[in-house]
Amino acid sequence: MMNEMKSKKLYSIRTDLACENGFFRKMKEQGKTIDKNGIVITKYLDEDNSCNELYYNIDTRAIKTHDTDDLNNCIDALSDVIIEMKKYLQIKENAKCLIIGLGNINVTPDSLGPMVCDNVIITRHMFVTNQDVSDGITEVSALAPGVMGTTGIETYDIVDAVLKKIDIDYVIVIDALAARATERVNKTIQVTNVGITPGSGVGNSRKELSIKTIGKPVIAIGVPTVVDAVTIASDTIDIVINYIKSHVKEEQDKIFGSFGNLKEEDKKALIDEVLTESGFNMVVTPKEVDLDINDLTNVISGALNKALHPLVN
Repeated sequence: MMNEMKSKKLYSIRTDLACENGFFRKMKEQGKTIDKNGIVITKYLDEDNSCNELYYNIDTRAIKTHDTDDLNNCIDALSDVIIEMKKYLQIKENAKCLIIGLGNINVTPDSLGPMVCDNVIITRHMFVTNQDVSDGITEVSALAPGVMGTTGIETYDIVDAVLKKIDIDYVIVIDALAARATERVNKTIQVTNVGITPGSGVGNSRKELSIKTIGKPVIAIGVPTVVDAVTIASDTIDIVINYIKSHVKEEQDKIFGSFGNLKEEDKKALIDEVLTESGFNMVVTPKEVDLDINDLTNVISGALNKALHPLVN
């Protein structure tokens, strides 16, 4: 069977969301899921892990796309989560923050991080030049290091070099992720204290940015903007097979043939064989991704401004 599926190559459908990889099921849910104006916030804490890994999953699937009121509700919800995460990490209100926007500004689904950096309120220059700064404004700087393909420099090395030159208390990293379910693309915001690995969303993982590697507390904010083509093909086949099984009671073996008896891993390997024949690892993003990225930029930058600069609210 196709050279035994090329030695039974197993294709693992990729996701960067903890809520999709079964991780949440192993964790103790802290309190109840909060429904805030149609935005569902779920908080999970891994108490069995010595690092006390904390995840927030902000599900915005129920809200209307591009609606101003809904976007403002998203800003409020994410701002509350950022403030809670800072308290959990025992970060003081006036702590010095470096915001890092990962991604490639020239590739729309990967431009979220750099675009957020362009829209947050930057204040570090006011502090280092001894300007009169009002209470409620904290010291914030931003960095969009680009990607290794355009800079030739590992993202971690750029961040490490910057941290050796400036005084920073903690880091907030923003990046685009990959989802397992198409319905979560551009509709889920994940916030965690475990750090983030640049390039993981497109299968090109680099050295992670976390408290273990940079020595500073890291709050990672990620949004899935792409989904694997294999995921879509696999889900489509499952839907067709289930539909036929529920509507056709006879001669299902003739309809499905040997394909209907394939194991799950063999089916995914077959799909992967077809989709990657050209040597490309294909990922898919919605056609309205430009509008979605603009909305997500406004939500994340607005939430950061609200959480880090209480005076501006």
